[in-house]
Amino acid sequence: MSRLRTARSPIESPVEAKKRVRRILAALDQSVPDVRVELDSSNRLELLVATILSAQCTDQRVNQVTPILFARFRTAQDYASADPAELEALIRTTGFYKNKARHLIGCGQTLVQRFHGMVPGTMKDLTSLPGVGRKTANVILGSSVGEPAIVVDTHVKRVANRLGLTRSQDPAKIEEDLQRLLPKSKWTNGAQRLLLHGRYVCLARTPKCAHCVLDSDCGWEGKRKPT
Repeated sequence: MSRLRTARSPIESPVEAKKRVRRILAALDQSVPDVRVELDSSNRLELLVATILSAQCTDQRVNQVTPILFARFRTAQDYASADPAELEALIRTTGFYKNKARHLIGCGQTLVQRFHGMVPGTMKDLTSLPGVGRKTANVILGSSVGEPAIVVDTHVKRVANRLGLTRSQDPAKIEEDLQRLLPKSKWTNGAQRLLLHGRYVCLARTPKCAHCVLDSDCGWEGKRKPT
């Protein structure tokens, strides 16, 4: 692993970085004990659908939409044969509803045609589904399949950069950097804790630095000082 340049130190060695990551994970273990995905679902298909709907949309909004959606569409075949207008009407408030409806119908068709109506459990198969990239696939792998997986969303990207765990804005590169720094056993929960920390503490515009448990290990130059 290459050395990282951070605001804390001009050059941080891989050993130093991993030690700091252990402290960060320990602090987040205490401050974010509940690491469940905040998208409501009761099975892998529902989680897949909810994650697709969450693109450019809050989990809270998705959770308002999915109870009616899941009552109407229960199987991959239901999505495969869905009327686009009906599906669009049900998911309209999540934004980009025409694209999302097309992806959901395409996912249903692919699941029926290639996977016997079941959501697969590998990165290769998941990313072959319409509208499913690495982020969505990692949600399924980590939260449903039980495979170590690092979800990189806008929150993880922001927190990882502010903490100096990566210098990239590219989600795939950030995922690689975090894979090198985090113990594999901590990939799923560690990334989810970074995500929740970004959602509730390390906010984009008004970060709550005065209440941040990672303050001593954060060298972000834009860090807000107590008033």
